[in-house]
Amino acid sequence: MENPFPGMNPYLEQYWREIHQRLITYTGDALQSFLPESLRARIEERVFLETEDVQYRQIYPDVHVVEHRPADQPEAQVSKGDVAIDEPVVLQVENEPITQRYIEIVDAASGNRVVTVIEFISPSNKLPGEGRDIYLRKQREVIGGKVNLVEIDLTRTGQRVFALPPGYIPPKYRTTYQVCVRRASKPLKAEVYMAPLSDRLPVIGIPLRPTDSDVPLNLQALIEQCYKNGRYDDIDYKAALDPPLDESDAAWMDQRLNDKGVR
Repeated sequence: MENPFPGMNPYLEQYWREIHQRLITYTGDALQSFLPESLRARIEERVFLETEDVQYRQIYPDVHVVEHRPADQPEAQVSKGDVAIDEPVVLQVENEPITQRYIEIVDAASGNRVVTVIEFISPSNKLPGEGRDIYLRKQREVIGGKVNLVEIDLTRTGQRVFALPPGYIPPKYRTTYQVCVRRASKPLKAEVYMAPLSDRLPVIGIPLRPTDSDVPLNLQALIEQCYKNGRYDDIDYKAALDPPLDESDAAWMDQRLNDKGVR
C-alpha cells in the first residue's frame, strides 16, 4: 500500500529514529549530484544521554529480550581454585546514548569549511533535556559562525526550536509541519515554508555560498522513499496518534483514511 497521505504521514513519527536515519541518508544522496564541484554533503553526528524524565522515549520502542531462570535453578557459579565467585544481580541500564545525525555541506577547496548545516529536528531536540540543550547550543554556533542553517521539522512532539522566535511567524504559516531557512548572507531574515498535513511537503531551496544558486530538496520524495523502503504498509491506521492532532487536522485525517479504505 502506498502512503495514504499526500504529504507527511503522522504515523511515521512512532518510527522516528529509523525515519530520521533514512532522511539523513537519502538527503545526502539527493544533494550530491546538484552540488558544485568543490562542495560535498557529509553526514555528521552528536551523541547525548537521555534521562528518565524525557517523555519522548515512549515513542521509540526498544526491544530487550531477557531470560528468567526459575528460582530453584540458580546460575552456576564460576570458580577458580577454591574461590567461588558470588553471583551479582544484572540490571538493565535505561539511560542509553542517543546518536543524532545531521548534514554538513562543506567546501573541499577551502579546507572543508562548513557552508550549510541541514537538520531534521527530532522530538529530543524539542523537549526539555540534554538533547535540546545540545541542539540549541549547536544552533547558536552555526548562526554565529555565519553558516547557512536549514531546520526541517516533521514531528509534532514538543515545542518548535527554530532559530526564529515563534511569534515572528505569521499565523498562516504556523502549519502542522514547517521548515525554516537562515542564510548567512542575510542574517536578519528567515525563510519559512508551510507544510500543512493536507498538502504535499514542499521542495525547498538549500542555500550554499553567496555566489551559488540554491539546490532543490524535494521533501515529499524523501518521505515517499522512507515509506516504501521501510515497508510501512503494515501501519495500523485505526490506532490513535500520540500526540493527537488538533481538531481540524484530526477531522481531515479521519475523512482521508476512510476515503482510502484503511480506517
